[in-house]
Amino acid sequence: MTVHADTFLDLTQHEIQALRTEFNLADAHTHQRQSASQHGIVERLPQLWYEAEEGLQATYEQRFTEAFFRLHRQPTALEKNKTLLSYAASISTMVVAMYLKRQRMAVTLVEPCFDNLHDVLSNMGVPLYPIDESALHDVDRIYTELKRRVRTDALFLVDPNNPTGFSLMSHGRRGLEEVVRYCKDHDKLLVIDFCFASFTLYDEELARFDVYELLEDSGVRYLVIEDTGKTWPVQDAKAAMLTASDDIKEDVYNLHTSVLLNVSPFVLNMLAEYIENSAKDGMASVRDLLDVNRAAVKEALAGTILEYQEPVAKTSVAWAKIRHPELTATELQRELRGEGVYVLPGRFFFWNEPGKGEPYIRMALAREPEMFAGAMKRLREVLDRYAG
Repeated sequence: MTVHADTFLDLTQHEIQALRTEFNLADAHTHQRQSASQHGIVERLPQLWYEAEEGLQATYEQRFTEAFFRLHRQPTALEKNKTLLSYAASISTMVVAMYLKRQRMAVTLVEPCFDNLHDVLSNMGVPLYPIDESALHDVDRIYTELKRRVRTDALFLVDPNNPTGFSLMSHGRRGLEEVVRYCKDHDKLLVIDFCFASFTLYDEELARFDVYELLEDSGVRYLVIEDTGKTWPVQDAKAAMLTASDDIKEDVYNLHTSVLLNVSPFVLNMLAEYIENSAKDGMASVRDLLDVNRAAVKEALAGTILEYQEPVAKTSVAWAKIRHPELTATELQRELRGEGVYVLPGRFFFWNEPGKGEPYIRMALAREPEMFAGAMKRLREVLDRYAG
């Protein structure tokens, strides 16, 4: 199906078009090649296939879940052993939306965020209201700002946020503690998307503590979504996780089983290998490539009308602000697209007020460095047209 680019209704439609582009910097999926140690996993794929063929589904679900939560330093999630698996974060989000709809809950959703979250919830008939991410920036005011701004039954946050890279973990434990305290005091369901959390694991300034211990001990109602799809180069063979507080887990489980039976045991077996590989190398195979491409972005943007926005959490995307009185993200994105470089315009991330996103573009970093350097060269050539 061919859709004219100017009629795209969401970011995913842009990303589909970008797959046909020479320099695709649109989707945040992993498109880089294997690291040296990951090549060994690929060579063992036949063995992993036959292992999964012979073993029990439960064996590979347990192996994957244990590997994931060990890497993420979440012993309470391991101990509770109640996480539900699906084959994409969108599926987990859909189950969340089904629960919210059945409970007739309205949701306060952070803005900006990737518009897929808004679209899934909205398409399921869940009423949505925005809360600006800035409400979370001052830890001393989080409780007050939430009390002032949230008028719904549930609060939905993304941490680290996509596209800005903001994370409550920049406040240490206290940031999440203040959010949880508010939700508990005011009987709100807390929903958190942690799909980009892998990128914070070895960041000393964002020390990742046992968030599930905090959630469980507080008694707050919660739903947490996690994902592998943005972290390892596995050609979109991924798994997502959904964990619910005990008071709602049975209802969530019944909705989950109405959607799917299981995730491929082969995929789970393979993903566990990648996770264990990252545990051994301290996420170096993921972080090092992103660091190289992030440096290339900064160099390409230096002295231009695009200003790199330094994130709290260094995830797999770069967020940049246009410093030009007449140029919008929609126009710049169209011009770059004509030169073979596909980035995402900021307007779709601001799902409630798209105009707020016109000064911003987002670029994906999980790309082969040689290709990415070519994209940055082409990007700079376009930006140089606006010099002076």
